[in-house]
Amino acid sequence: MSEARDEILARVRGALARDPATLTARRQAVAQMIATPQAGPRPQPRGDLAARFAERSLSMSSTVDRLATRADVPAAVARYLAANSLPGTGVCWPELADLDWQSAGLVLAGRPAGGDDLLGITGTFCAIAETGTLMLLSGPQTAATTSLLPETHIAVVPASRIVSDMEAAFALLRSERGSLPRAVNFVSGPSRTGDIEQTIVLGAHGPYRVHLLILDNE
Repeated sequence: MSEARDEILARVRGALARDPATLTARRQAVAQMIATPQAGPRPQPRGDLAARFAERSLSMSSTVDRLATRADVPAAVARYLAANSLPGTGVCWPELADLDWQSAGLVLAGRPAGGDDLLGITGTFCAIAETGTLMLLSGPQTAATTSLLPETHIAVVPASRIVSDMEAAFALLRSERGSLPRAVNFVSGPSRTGDIEQTIVLGAHGPYRVHLLILDNE
C-alpha cells in the first residue's frame, strides 16, 4: 500500500514539474503566507464600535443592555428575567460564578448546560461590530452547550472586546491563542429558520432569546 501511494505521489510531482530541490523554500513560503494572511478589501469601521455592535445586534433580534461594570451584571440579569417572566435559575460559565447572583435573587450554577437548563449565561471571546455577532470559543471553562442548549442565552460583552469585523476577530484569535480550539461558534441573535413557507421562526435550533450585556468599563 505504501509503495502504491509513493508511486502515485511521484507521478503527481512529476506532472507538476516541480524541482525537489526547492521543496524547503516552497514550504517556507506557504508557512509565511499562512502566518501573515493578507486581508481583502472591507468597509472601514465608523464611529463607536460598541454602539455599532448594539445597533446590529438589535437588527438580528437580540436585546441589548449597556452596563458600567461587571458587578452590575446580576441585577441587570434579574431585571431582564423579571420583565420577560422567566425563571431565575440557570447555569453560567465558571468565570462568572463569582458574581453576587444571590443578592439579585438568582440561582446560577457554574457548569455546562444540560438539556433541562432554561437559562445560560456566558462571556465571549470577542464581539464583531459589523454584524452584531458573538465569537465564542469552546473549552473546559467555556462550554458551548451553555450558549446552545438553553432557551435563553445571556452574554456578557466587555466593550474592550468588540472588534470591527470578522477579519479582526480571527486576527485577535491568532494573536492571543495561536491555534484554533475544538470549536468556534458565531452567534448572531436567536436561533432561527425560514424552511417552512419562508416564514422566520425563532428558537428552531437553539435559544429563543439572546440578551447582550455590554460592559462599558471592562
